[in-house]
Amino acid sequence: MPLKVLRWSKGIADYRLDKHCAAEDNNRSLYSPVFLPNAVTPQKDTVKKETAKKDAVGGYKDRFWYPRFSDGMTLSAWRKLLAAGKCRIAPIRWGMAVIITALAICCNSPAAQLQRFCYGKRIRETELTEPPVFIIGHWRSGTTLLHEYLIRDEQFAFADTFACFAPAHFIVSRYTLRPLAALLMPKKRPIDNMEAGFDRPQEDEFALMSLGLPSPYRNIIFPNNGLNIDTDYLTLRNVSPQERKNWLDTLEQFLKSLTFLSGGKQIILKSPPHTGRIKTLLERFPSAKFVHIDRHPYSLFPSTVNLWKRLAKDEGVQRPKHVFDDYVFDSLNAMYETFDEDVKLLKAEQFCRISYDELTAAPVETLEKIYGELQLGNFGSVRPTMTDYAASQKTYKKNTFSMDDTLRQIIAERWQHYFKRFHYNG
Repeated sequence: MPLKVLRWSKGIADYRLDKHCAAEDNNRSLYSPVFLPNAVTPQKDTVKKETAKKDAVGGYKDRFWYPRFSDGMTLSAWRKLLAAGKCRIAPIRWGMAVIITALAICCNSPAAQLQRFCYGKRIRETELTEPPVFIIGHWRSGTTLLHEYLIRDEQFAFADTFACFAPAHFIVSRYTLRPLAALLMPKKRPIDNMEAGFDRPQEDEFALMSLGLPSPYRNIIFPNNGLNIDTDYLTLRNVSPQERKNWLDTLEQFLKSLTFLSGGKQIILKSPPHTGRIKTLLERFPSAKFVHIDRHPYSLFPSTVNLWKRLAKDEGVQRPKHVFDDYVFDSLNAMYETFDEDVKLLKAEQFCRISYDELTAAPVETLEKIYGELQLGNFGSVRPTMTDYAASQKTYKKNTFSMDDTLRQIIAERWQHYFKRFHYNG
């Protein structure tokens, strides 16, 4: 079979694809990576902040006192994370590791034991009276913005940043440790101009990782280990039945904690990895509802590369050296190959699809569509609230990235089925 070759020169991809490959490899999945496993590994980033005029990327400037997600782990969860990363901590990050260990021993583990003692039985006996709502879609597709809109409906509870930061004890520590830690929080997220804070909605994937579960997000902490930690957990398709049960048990326990704290409200969650986990989620939550948001791949790719680079830089115990481009390409393909199979399992009232362009151009109308298709209740009662928040977003400054035609061609090739699936022009 002819070899697909990717050559790099001065940081720009010089891309040559043997056109006969597609004809000879008919058995390859529509979402399979375009490049063969033995293709040349890129050594340069395809996305660069070349000048301030071309690229405008928001986010805070990192400070050593900012809380990291690992700071909220118990000692057991921290030891599991270290084992997954083979304890490969860069010397410059030894201080960070010492702080995480000290917090785990002196704060998080005792607080988790206190929560189990005070509320463990009541949390276990809590029932999810309403099916959870999952916001899904690729990273940087608008999931956070959609989450911010939907949580303004007071019928919903959600996982805020503190719950995901300290998932083992966020109930008992909410009025003690949280106010103190909040003093150290930045005002914006690291990757854009969205507001940050312990009260803002967050991805429950961070909570699951901090509870000790395997997660592809462990690659953020150990970015130089080959970006192959827990990759099977992106879709949960190739994990054992017992591992999948453990994952579902932990997620359900977290949702019960949120439900208990909220007094029984319906939970709404946002996590891009859940895009490829619909079938697994239905095993435990058969009536769950899903709203999927998509966005043009030319916006997704550079923004997601920036996301992984920035999170690895701020959260990692290594100084990131690995290029994230292939990881981003392959993650989307793996997620949506599974998504295409799983979405067929959902009933009409369990699934709604919107686009980022819809949400930003006509937010109130788009939200009304979601409420109608998912049967979430009377939208008229929350319309004024949604309208007010939409007005507040008119001055929001989005990130902008520069890309040349070569990179656009690579994106169109490697994500060709996503283009077709959601009707985007390459």
